[in-house]
Amino acid sequence: MNQPAIQLSQTLLQQLVVLLERDIDDAARARARLHLLDWLGCVAYGSRSEVADKLRQYLSIWGSSGSSWSMGEPDRSWQDALLLNAALGNVAEMDDLHRTSILHPGPVVVPAAVTVAELVGATPVALLDAIVIGYEAMIRIGRALGPDHYALYHNTSTCGGFGAAAATAHLLGLDRNAFVSALANAGSRTGGLWQLRHEAVDTKQLHNAGAAHSGVLAALLAQADVRGPASLLEGSQGFFAATSPMAQPLAVVDNAGDSWQIFQCSFKPWPACRHAHAAIDAVRALGDLDPSAVESVRIRTYRDALLFCDKPEPRNAAEARFSLQHCAAVSLLFGRPEIRHFEGEYLHRTDVVAMRGKIFVAIDEQMDRAYPSHFGAFAAVLDKAGHEREIRVRDAWGDPEQPMSETDINAKARALMCVADLHERDIDAVMDFTTGLTQAGAQLAPWLRSLRALGAGK
Repeated sequence: MNQPAIQLSQTLLQQLVVLLERDIDDAARARARLHLLDWLGCVAYGSRSEVADKLRQYLSIWGSSGSSWSMGEPDRSWQDALLLNAALGNVAEMDDLHRTSILHPGPVVVPAAVTVAELVGATPVALLDAIVIGYEAMIRIGRALGPDHYALYHNTSTCGGFGAAAATAHLLGLDRNAFVSALANAGSRTGGLWQLRHEAVDTKQLHNAGAAHSGVLAALLAQADVRGPASLLEGSQGFFAATSPMAQPLAVVDNAGDSWQIFQCSFKPWPACRHAHAAIDAVRALGDLDPSAVESVRIRTYRDALLFCDKPEPRNAAEARFSLQHCAAVSLLFGRPEIRHFEGEYLHRTDVVAMRGKIFVAIDEQMDRAYPSHFGAFAAVLDKAGHEREIRVRDAWGDPEQPMSETDINAKARALMCVADLHERDIDAVMDFTTGLTQAGAQLAPWLRSLRALGAGK
């Protein structure tokens, strides 16, 4: 990997753009392909959701026609396509994650890169490189934010525009000055407040869609010489000053020679908030348990996991995915939590409700100190005979320390497409094309056609 020639006199965004010029090798492209496939499974599932129906209703009235693809909507303009694709990638809460920045790059960067790759007729390699670069920009800025930011702001939303802008700027071949303007203007319009967590709303999906759109638009405008403030990050009225006085600005460009940040991202095997995954893994690691013999369950984990996921009585699927109690209950009852366990009758089944009532959650100070570098959990199950089993899990399955295999990721994507009730032949076509994107001679157009077939349905 070539070492970037960064000058300390440059602003942080200028230094970041130089850093993004590092060589991208085949290993990074292969990793980007896995994140692309992971997103495809997530958005296929999301395309059959209630929020997808709402967005399609909106587009039927207010949308415009064009050539860019979207899942099941092949004749939409790029703005319409991006709205759908970026909004739907996190519906199942199975989108990828970077821990120390506490954000999800995939549902913002990938749809932005795919949309622009079609607009400019990019090669598969250029698409994969754009994903790597978009992840890098989004994560590096996100990891510089302090915990004060995450307390109020949805990091995926506030940092997503940077990632979408970087991916688009790469595909457009912008020079350094225009690249900086793309990032700066995307960041100057950032936002995304966590108040959405307190009501049953669809705002989180709009956060992702808005971040992707602002990033793509900022880069397209930068190509037309619409300039932005290079000091946007560290300026006295800039991003860090406004949204995170506890930020560590130099984290944006620290360790410039490290491998690409995409390798530090986690994949999510379970259809739940990532803050609940370690608890799921801990319960499952206790081994075979007779649910009828369970007297009580103690879950201890880090503070943010309780802040986001202490919901003993979830009222709907979205709340169930953010409920430590529900996640632990279905893991105890059914072993491997599946999407169906977070929907419909499972929310109100007598056995599930009873098991949730036996689960007690608390903060573990040791795990709280290790967070966000490690998303850990402790689980202890006491049976009615007075015997107790306990286990401590430092990292969740899918983290770099406990990685999902390529086979696991492929199986997850296929399973999500199957749950969405898609034709097996269409799923096979998408899987085959996606697998071959890193091979010599691969073409993007057939792959995009296969995506249209995937979205077209049942």
